[in-house]
Amino acid sequence: MAQDNNEHDSGAIGELLAIMARLRDPQHGCPWDLEQDFASVIPYTLEEAYEVAEAVRLNDAGELCDELGDLLFQVVFHARMAHERDWFNFADVVAAINSKLVRRHPHVFGDETVADARAQTEAWEQHKAGERAAKGATGGSALDGVPLALPALARAQKIQRRAARTGFDWDAIEGVIAKLDEELAELKAALAAREAPERVQEELGDLMFSTVNLARWLDADAETLLRDASGKFEARFRQVEALAKQEQRELRDCSLQQLENYWQIAKQHPGD
Repeated sequence: MAQDNNEHDSGAIGELLAIMARLRDPQHGCPWDLEQDFASVIPYTLEEAYEVAEAVRLNDAGELCDELGDLLFQVVFHARMAHERDWFNFADVVAAINSKLVRRHPHVFGDETVADARAQTEAWEQHKAGERAAKGATGGSALDGVPLALPALARAQKIQRRAARTGFDWDAIEGVIAKLDEELAELKAALAAREAPERVQEELGDLMFSTVNLARWLDADAETLLRDASGKFEARFRQVEALAKQEQRELRDCSLQQLENYWQIAKQHPGD
């Protein structure tokens, strides 16, 4: 296990902050870095976060270390731009998260107790709600504070969890599955009736939302489930392409039966 070395960490972080300051130096900095603002950097911040997630999925320690560094650089980049506007600096960011972690863990840094991880999650959300209320950043809804910028699946699941904490939920998973069946039937009916595309899409959206709710009931992360399913499809499709190539065929020229045969072979491929 890597050893804690606060003195070394402090020096390394100081060096990173100095590098960032140099990159943004108006006279001697990097032209690209100088052109950036908060909005233009956001896509890179999101990309780096997803690359961290990919490194975790691959269980690649070296890649994870590298990607965490890239993500840290994004935090430093935003903090530097804020410093240039006299808003706050990196030390303020660190101080804020230090204070928040202590405040939201009274069972660790105070006298409170929690029974398990689920209880801590509920307590965490209660602390967040209290902080939003203290800031006046709430309209009194349990759904206040759910970011619009979250990926759609993640946001849907977070909304569902928030609603469920108020008691707005099914009594058992059978109700969730019945709702899923109901939404599928409504989609089929809309298609059969040749309703307007907007109406069909609305029904499809309802079906997707219900599917996410089933994932929540199964204590599964909808984003991860779909990412894994996409990965499985990708692996099998690549195998289909390889099988067609072996027979010197183009997929577009294959019959549906030929494609189905390839697909069934791909499904039997080890690891798929």
